[in-house]
Amino acid sequence: MKRAYLSLGMLVAVVLVLLSACSTPKDIAYFQDFNPGKSIMVQNPVEIKFRPDDEIRIMVSSDKPELAAQFSLTSGSSGGGSEGSRYTIDTEGCIRFPMLGKIHVAGLNRQELQELIRDEIIAKGLIRDPIVTVDYSNLYVIILGDVGTGRILIDRDKFTILDAIGSSGDLKITGQRTNVKVIRENYGKKTVYEVNLCSAEDLYASPVYYLQQNDVIYVEMNKKEKRNSTVMGNSTVQPSFWMGLATFIVSALSWFNK
Repeated sequence: MKRAYLSLGMLVAVVLVLLSACSTPKDIAYFQDFNPGKSIMVQNPVEIKFRPDDEIRIMVSSDKPELAAQFSLTSGSSGGGSEGSRYTIDTEGCIRFPMLGKIHVAGLNRQELQELIRDEIIAKGLIRDPIVTVDYSNLYVIILGDVGTGRILIDRDKFTILDAIGSSGDLKITGQRTNVKVIRENYGKKTVYEVNLCSAEDLYASPVYYLQQNDVIYVEMNKKEKRNSTVMGNSTVQPSFWMGLATFIVSALSWFNK
């Protein structure tokens, strides 16, 4: 009778282990709470604002090229051309622009800077109707962890965490999606935020859904991958381990009960 109970107990243990091994992970799919027909409000879009050390390109064009040429840098690494001249914003948040002198640009977005330079050119009577184009030259975010890592260049005014992850080639299947970390620096203070990619409501409400230059995104590997770095690895969570252990226990109890 004891052996029958032991055999039954072993069978139940094996079944439970197999069922747990076959369960579907719940933290893989994105937007699990976003069903067809459902609408979710996104927080107000946050545009990129220029900061000291940012590198930007500025091009002035006109129907009179000889007049526009005076606003192009022609020497050094910041040479002009069809893509415009490159400027690095100094520690005071300023650039020195041909014919206009020192301009404070920190805190402005692309549209605001374009309008500022255009208005200054017109006010000084340099060109009647200039076209000013400002582009990002070397603004980026950094992405690390269980994902395609590296620097992701910002190529639009409203750059989201999904843009960055998509540009990196997406998270690996082993990357944790419920606690993606974003490290942001403001005025010398670093703040860490967590983003849950499995929840659309949490994602779109996050203050870091729209990224800023120099943000750092970190994707942590899941527990299984972490265990792989240990001596035992994932052997203790494999069904074969527990079935073997159950067989050993039953055999030992059978021997003691002889």
